[in-house]
Order: sequence, then C-alpha cells, then structure tokens
Amino acid sequence: MKNVGAVEKRDRTDDMPPLLLIREVTRVFGGLAALSDVSFSVAAREIVSLIGPNGAGKTTFFNCVTGVAAPTSGAILFRGEEISALAPHEIARRGIARTFQHIRLFGPLSALENVMIGGYIRSALPTLGTTVGALFRSRAFLQKEKALKTRAAELLDFVGLADRAEVAARNLAYGEQRRLEIARALGADPTLLLLDEPAAGMNPTETQNLMTLVGRIRAQGITPFLIEHNMKMVMGISDRVIVFDHGLKIAEGSAAAIRNDPRVVEAYLGSGAAVPAAQASA
Repeated sequence: MKNVGAVEKRDRTDDMPPLLLIREVTRVFGGLAALSDVSFSVAAREIVSLIGPNGAGKTTFFNCVTGVAAPTSGAILFRGEEISALAPHEIARRGIARTFQHIRLFGPLSALENVMIGGYIRSALPTLGTTVGALFRSRAFLQKEKALKTRAAELLDFVGLADRAEVAARNLAYGEQRRLEIARALGADPTLLLLDEPAAGMNPTETQNLMTLVGRIRAQGITPFLIEHNMKMVMGISDRVIVFDHGLKIAEGSAAAIRNDPRVVEAYLGSGAAVPAAQASA
C-alpha cells in the first residue's frame, strides 16, 4: 500500500536545462570557508533535499542563492541568468522565495496579512508625480490590494489554514505557523521555493501532512528545494539528495544511494560507524 504522505517521484529529465545551476560556489567568512567549490544543478519540478550535520554550510548556501550573502567566488544561475551579485528583492522578483529555519512571521498581523505581505514583492504601482498620478496610484493600489487579498485567501486554503485567516500569526499553533510561512513564500509567486528545515519541531502527523503539501506544491509547477534533518521526510519525498559536510559537497544521488554511502555515514556518525536499521528507515 502506498504511503499516504509520500510524494510521487518523477524521472529526471537530464536533457532539460537546469532551473538552478551552481558553479564552484565558495563563501568565506573571516578566512573560514563556509562553502568550498560547491557545484550541482536542480531541474524544474525536481524535489531536491540538502542534508548534512549542523554547521555543514546548508543555510549559508540558501543565503547565497537568495542574495543574503553573496558568494566569495563562483556563480549561481537561475533560468540561465547569473544572479550571484543581485540583491535579495531582485532575486525574489525573478522567482525565488524561501522560508527560514527559525520562523519569521509578523506576529501581531493576521495570517491573511502575513500572506499578503509575501505578494508585495511582485507588486508594481505607478510612480507618476502629478495629482492625476496620485489618484491613479490610489486606484491602482486598491485594485492591487484586492487582488493580493484574494490570492492570500486562496493560499491559506491551499496550506489548510482557511479558517485561521483572521487569527494573529503569534496565536497560531507551531505547525500552523510553519504552514503560514510556506503560504507567505508562495505569495511571491515563485518558480523555485527554498524550504529551510520546514519539518523542524513538527510531530509525525504534521510531518506527514507537510510531505503531502510539498507534493501539491510541485504539482503547481513550483520546484521545492529543501534543507531537512527529518530523514523519513527526506527519504519519502526526494528525487535526489545532496549532502554537505564542512562546506563541501560530499555526496549526491538517490535517497537509497545516499543512505548507504559510507561518506555520509561517517559525516553523521563518525568513522567506522554503521547506520542502524531503525535509523536507515526513519
């Protein structure tokens, strides 16, 4: 019987140009290399999970892709365009959105308002300096606001929070806040969605529901790219898994291949260790 929360995996289409291409990316902080010559690609609608021990450079990598921290060297290409030197808002407007390891919601604002904020990055209002221009801006703003509100309500329904629209974000349960962050990121209408430990702190039922949600996101034509420590989720949804350790990419392949890779076992458990059967299937 098929796992209820499992995501239907697809065959990779290696003849298609990559959505995201990473070329020898290095990021140095004060002489310490957080990333060293990292190279790989992500195809459109491929679910890729990035795993590794704490301090492996995973979040630094996401920061480089989203413009929070520019690479010291190397190149990041999105849809064939280099984005390595762009500001975060410019990258977001090109179609890359993210969530964060630690929840970053606007606590006093409602769930609906939080999602609407995610949509503002794609909003463009007139900047005419005349009185007529100001009036036009006001009308355009109201129209845009209405459209954003409608879209935000749709996204809350998509992530299962339709009945929580008017609740302040800080009053939502932890798992609901995680889903709200995803809805807000989707509000930016991304093509590539970076999820930084989306299952952190979730119970098994919430994690199972999250796995289903990731599959539904992919079905919308959006490419999910995850950092995740929950190995059951990684093994259940990933088309491909990439492993970092001390800023290096040490392995890449299918979930089954990664699980049995001795380099991965050593990175997580130490030299000479073996993955216990329970852990391998978790």
